[in-house]
Amino acid sequence: MRARELGIVIGTGTPGPFNAITDVGGVRVGQTTLISGDGPLVVGQGPVRTGVTVVLPCDEVGTATLFAGCHRLNGNGELTGLEWVRESGLLTSPIAITNTNSVGVVRDALVASAIGSQAARGIYWSLPVVGETWDGALNDINGMHVSTEHCWGAMASAASGPVAEGNVGGGTGMICHGFKGGVGTSSRVVDARRGGYTVGALVQANHGRRERLTVAGVPVGVEIPVTDVPAPAGPGPAPGAGSIIVVVATDAPLLPHQCTRLAQRAGLGIARVGGVGEHLSGDLFIAFATGNVAPRGGGGSGGEPDRTRDPLTSRVTMLADENMTALFDAVVDATEEAIVNALIAAETMTGRDGVTAHALPHLRLVEAMQKYGRV
Repeated sequence: MRARELGIVIGTGTPGPFNAITDVGGVRVGQTTLISGDGPLVVGQGPVRTGVTVVLPCDEVGTATLFAGCHRLNGNGELTGLEWVRESGLLTSPIAITNTNSVGVVRDALVASAIGSQAARGIYWSLPVVGETWDGALNDINGMHVSTEHCWGAMASAASGPVAEGNVGGGTGMICHGFKGGVGTSSRVVDARRGGYTVGALVQANHGRRERLTVAGVPVGVEIPVTDVPAPAGPGPAPGAGSIIVVVATDAPLLPHQCTRLAQRAGLGIARVGGVGEHLSGDLFIAFATGNVAPRGGGGSGGEPDRTRDPLTSRVTMLADENMTALFDAVVDATEEAIVNALIAAETMTGRDGVTAHALPHLRLVEAMQKYGRV
């Protein structure tokens, strides 16, 4: 179930065919979901409620590089590889999202995959992009259940088309605004007069406080308070002390500074749902553009450039800055709807020690939207 299936329309833009980040040509998403065990926590055994989500930015990932930029709304979190993105303006790897304690193994899995595919080229280095949010309220997070094979499985399953949302992949054990959260995605196609480009967003939503939850301008968190639908009462930080990772993709021909500007606008989509970047929240965003293929010399190879492969100069196209506002609108709307889709798609989940994260009740949501004339 998604927002539009309930009659809820976010913003004024037009989604792509799948209303997903995969509407951007060449972008694929794969996920591995790990759910096992019930009852009291036994570290190393479970219960397990976690996984990994991988975004492949283009068909030639590993040999082609794309222009990219990033932004931090609040930095109590991790998204590896961002220093190289800031320095070079390039994305040279897949993007993976998992739980906080599994960033290392997923990063290493991406490095191993890159080395394996490039072994014939000799010297090779990789600074992959891996993000995290904390799922310890429901998951045996200290049990380190995500493995190299799970990351590779997500990569192998990556596909275009519809993207599974809610309790899947890295979002399996996540909580958003006091309801069950997880993975969500959405897209927008800008007006043909502004290029007709597609912008897609994918989120791993594990943030926010109930009383601030807003859907299409409706104070849903006030209408469905914790006295009616309880928030999880398990271990962990206070409400709002979670995180959200946002991956933004577009087929517009952007340069790195424009990608950074695009990434910044994801924070406005989060704000429209009620997120404020709380002190203990990690709100980290990356945006990449497939409209240019960056010079190959900026990728993961080492040593002196080979001029038979890496020309001295390369030609790129830049979207006129005057047309960026249409993309900003698209990012804000797509991010907002991706979060709402994550909430609507998620199902009630009981995890470690019987802690339960309740799903956002669809009937109550629709009633609240109708009360304010938004359905």
